[in-house]
Amino acid sequence: MISFACKKIELSQLIKCSFGMNKTEFNVMMYMLGKEEMRVEEIAQGMTLERSTVQKAIKNLVEKSIVHRSQENLEKGGYLFRYLIKDKPVIKRMVLESVDTWQRKVVDEINRW
Repeated sequence: MISFACKKIELSQLIKCSFGMNKTEFNVMMYMLGKEEMRVEEIAQGMTLERSTVQKAIKNLVEKSIVHRSQENLEKGGYLFRYLIKDKPVIKRMVLESVDTWQRKVVDEINRW
């Protein structure tokens, strides 16, 4: 937990805020950390969530550049999408960059005051 003056901030809140994530997206991200490529169905089954819920969360995580989507073409036609989360150190760096940007904005606001 991080304490800032009169406010305590859980690390999970800081991460969610850094990426503009909701609770489901955060939980899917945490579930995927350290795992190999997965399909939406595998994630949904592992987390006991509806496929559509996971699909929406994954779509948003891809848009936030936290998860990478790859396409596997099937021999008999069609394709499967597989998803791989970035390594934890990369995600940490992204959070730190977000916090650093916020900190610079705070300093600028205080200096303008």
